[in-house]
Amino acid sequence: MSQRIDYHNDPDAPAPSSLVPSVNVVVTNDAGELLLIRRSGNDNWALPGGAIDLGESIPQAAIRETFEETGITCEITGLVGTYSDPRHVILHTSNGEVRQEFSLVLTARPIGGQPTPSTESREVRRVPRHELDNYGMHRSMRLRISHYLQGDSPHIG
Repeated sequence: MSQRIDYHNDPDAPAPSSLVPSVNVVVTNDAGELLLIRRSGNDNWALPGGAIDLGESIPQAAIRETFEETGITCEITGLVGTYSDPRHVILHTSNGEVRQEFSLVLTARPIGGQPTPSTESREVRRVPRHELDNYGMHRSMRLRISHYLQGDSPHIG
């Protein structure tokens, strides 16, 4: 199985070979719970998301990725921020590609579907805010969620 290995500020990290625009989506229901996936490639909990395909808009990619990974159809409602830290690189072992972080994080509300795992997500859960600290995730994902929870202006980084 291919893996996704995140490196942050690690002198032993491989050099990036690409910069791929991607999206992550903070999907919250009326109870304020966040939709999280447990990634198949590294077992970390994360917001749904992935690469933006050619011919797709940012919202289209966010809606598609959320549905593919969670079974939930969503409607985009806002922007949390932009994330492009060159010290954060992601190794995809399936092809040896090393991506420099480049992610737009959007907010959304669910409009249909049922939480359903996929090949990219081993589990899908709606998580109450007070339980988020109990979920193991990469520091970059925790940062994105904390920016959402703080509710400040969009983060630019």
